[in-house]
Amino acid sequence: MADTKREVERKYEGPLAGGDPALPDLTRVPGVSGVLDKGVADLDATYYDTADQRLAAASLTLRRRTGGDDAGWHLKLPVSEGVRDEIRAPLSDTVPPSLSSLVRSRVREAALVPVVRLRSARDVRHLVDASGALLAEVSVDHVRAERLSGGTGVAEWTEIEVELADDGDPAFLDKVEKKLRKAGLTRSSSKSKLAKALADTDADADSAQVEDAGRAGRKKPADTAPRTAGDHVLAYLRTQRDAIIELDPAVRRDLHDSVHSMRVATRRMRSAFRSYGKVLDRAVTDPIGEELKWLAGELGVGRDQEVLAERLTEALDGLPEALLTGPVRDRLRTWSQARGEGSRRHVIAVLDGSRYLGLLAALDAAVDDPPLLKAAAGDPAKVITKAVRKDFAKVSALVDEALGLAPGADRDLAMHEARKKAKRTRYAAEAAVPALGGPAAGLVKSMKSLQSLLGDHQDGVMARETLRDLAGRAHEAGESAFTYGVLYGREERRAAEAEAALPGVWEPIRGGGGI
Repeated sequence: MADTKREVERKYEGPLAGGDPALPDLTRVPGVSGVLDKGVADLDATYYDTADQRLAAASLTLRRRTGGDDAGWHLKLPVSEGVRDEIRAPLSDTVPPSLSSLVRSRVREAALVPVVRLRSARDVRHLVDASGALLAEVSVDHVRAERLSGGTGVAEWTEIEVELADDGDPAFLDKVEKKLRKAGLTRSSSKSKLAKALADTDADADSAQVEDAGRAGRKKPADTAPRTAGDHVLAYLRTQRDAIIELDPAVRRDLHDSVHSMRVATRRMRSAFRSYGKVLDRAVTDPIGEELKWLAGELGVGRDQEVLAERLTEALDGLPEALLTGPVRDRLRTWSQARGEGSRRHVIAVLDGSRYLGLLAALDAAVDDPPLLKAAAGDPAKVITKAVRKDFAKVSALVDEALGLAPGADRDLAMHEARKKAKRTRYAAEAAVPALGGPAAGLVKSMKSLQSLLGDHQDGVMARETLRDLAGRAHEAGESAFTYGVLYGREERRAAEAEAALPGVWEPIRGGGGI
């Protein structure tokens, strides 16, 4: 069983006290009333990675550690600068499945092997306030690193680590840092002990390369400005590929909005393949696009459920008590939870499957060895503008078709199709922003507004279908279906308002002519 701890810390180095960094008097830090000596802990940690260091390349660390008060397996996932989520699991001889699954999008089929052993003597002090509450833990770590694979050698160093107490104010770390800087200490040049160990125990290693290498063990492409149409398209595709890989652990952990974000990345990538078919050979990218469509659909099982549940719950909250008859909330909650739990298990099974790994490999190949066509070498302004205008023309035709239909199922379908094309045009324009600037950014904004209106309309269509289903179940159980009818009527009115608003939203966009 794994548990999670949010870790907010900073590391420091500097020559003091005979060549080693030493702590100044921290009782003078504002807010600190006492510095408690907690003694020295002997820590022994073995870090695991693939032979080509895929985890280190993504700033992930996986270790098995004994000693101290948190012995066990630890996986650290970066959140932001100086902030990581530490996922913990009990000690065992092999990597726990609860942790190995969280790095599967990086590791793929490669083995996790011991790469570095770090033995540390950690001299710990607690900074406490006037009530004795912990503000931060400060430690002086004397570290000895031994390379176990992928290199040889040992290294030794001393560093100071300051870790904020749980739920502490990050601004407190600035106060501690001010005191440390006055004493001659500076932020560590390495992001982590592991990164420093990998660099210092291998004469051929470059710490920047270790920390910033490309995804899944590949080297990052040269950091140069895009020049050709192909450069711009590939930069956009690479960002989406990386997002899918990086979001995998968050989806498995069921973090807020993670499923939606991964689904959006798959759609952006698939849309770019189709919009820029003159840049990348669609004979190669279309099969990948179908697999992206599959993944988006599998992810959507949970996302669509979540959106509907939120919409219907909000609608119920807005009803007067006099219009609530029968156990409507209980039925909606049971429906939502039952389908939500099933969808989560389904998504995890998808991410654990071989088809998903095959898709990741195909995405790597598409961006690392792209099937470029002649237009890829062309002027971005010409090639990209032509592609975006083509998508915009399709949106225009579909919106005009929807406006020409009477309210009903045919109009609902036409608006749904227009929504999908608006989304595709928006993504094509997103990829075009670095090349085309303001006009493309303006089109992104316009398509987002159109997509929002059409999306709310489509959500209403799905909500009405769900309400009919729930009302039928309630009737079969001998419950009143009155409230479901009230909600259905409100959804019909909301749809009518969206349809009435569409001309006012669309006319200024069409008048602008896209880009």
